[in-house]
Amino acid sequence: MKRRLALAVDGGNSKTDLALIGEDGEVLALVRGPRSSPQYLGADGCLDVIGALLEDALGDARLPRTSEPVAEIASFLLAGVDFPSEEEDVEAALRVRGWAERTHVGNDTFAVLRAGTERGWGVAVVCGSGINCVGVAPDGRQVRFPSLGAITGDWGGGYDVGLAAVFAAARSEDGRGPKTSLEQVVPRHFALETPFELAEAIHRGALQQTRAIELAPVVFAEAERDQVAAEIVDRLAAEVVALARVALARLDLTDEPVEVLLGGGLIEAGDGRLVGAVRAALTEIGPALTVQRTASPPIAGAALLALDRLGVTHEAKERARAELTSIAPEAGD
Repeated sequence: MKRRLALAVDGGNSKTDLALIGEDGEVLALVRGPRSSPQYLGADGCLDVIGALLEDALGDARLPRTSEPVAEIASFLLAGVDFPSEEEDVEAALRVRGWAERTHVGNDTFAVLRAGTERGWGVAVVCGSGINCVGVAPDGRQVRFPSLGAITGDWGGGYDVGLAAVFAAARSEDGRGPKTSLEQVVPRHFALETPFELAEAIHRGALQQTRAIELAPVVFAEAERDQVAAEIVDRLAAEVVALARVALARLDLTDEPVEVLLGGGLIEAGDGRLVGAVRAALTEIGPALTVQRTASPPIAGAALLALDRLGVTHEAKERARAELTSIAPEAGD
């Protein structure tokens, strides 16, 4: 009898994880590759990245590549899939690929939610290169956010935090803003001497502005002793709180014992200040709320959602969670 397989993908703005799991929960392969967000690559470009990872996974699992579907069920949870029309675009492109008999496409926030709770409902905030949130009520109602950056009112994630550090460093140097250690450590990260030199390098194309995302850990480190850096971290915490607060209010769950899950590379990189500030603020909003980092990586959430649909045993799901948690690479978005 042919072994029933699940295919799980957690695709972000900076990396993509893909796993093949047996119906008994055994992880047959786990591979990581570059970003696959359709927001940047389009549906076909996204699936080209995933297709290359699938070939690697099949090789690792010593499974032949045939014209038959690889898996009975596949769960594709992707950053940049924010509207129903985008889900439909990816679904249509997947039908052409024929990787699975049944597929489910959703935003990567659902991976964080499922990775953090067995309830099937709650609130999850993802903070990686960008920021996003999903809320699910016990009756299945959902609250989602487009998460398209400034045009949808978003601030947060590694890029925004890094750019805020560049901004603060420049204003510290020329006197328009308060003095901050970011004036020294931000250009130093790029082997430069001053914020002025950094600005010139970005302006003239010697340094890509997108590399500001690298500065988020620098900001977290400086926040321990520098007020300006601490204010950037506090602003990020406030954005996480705002997303969770709105999701809870729109689902009428503020007074309920809701699990609020925090995931993504920036949450993992941050110290206790970020999560502590979020927890304190949300506890004031809803005393029955619990706020915690997800104990398992997002790829585990994607895998568990696939296994839910495959109808396997609880023991199989726990095995998959444990194996993926133990072997998954460090967190990213």
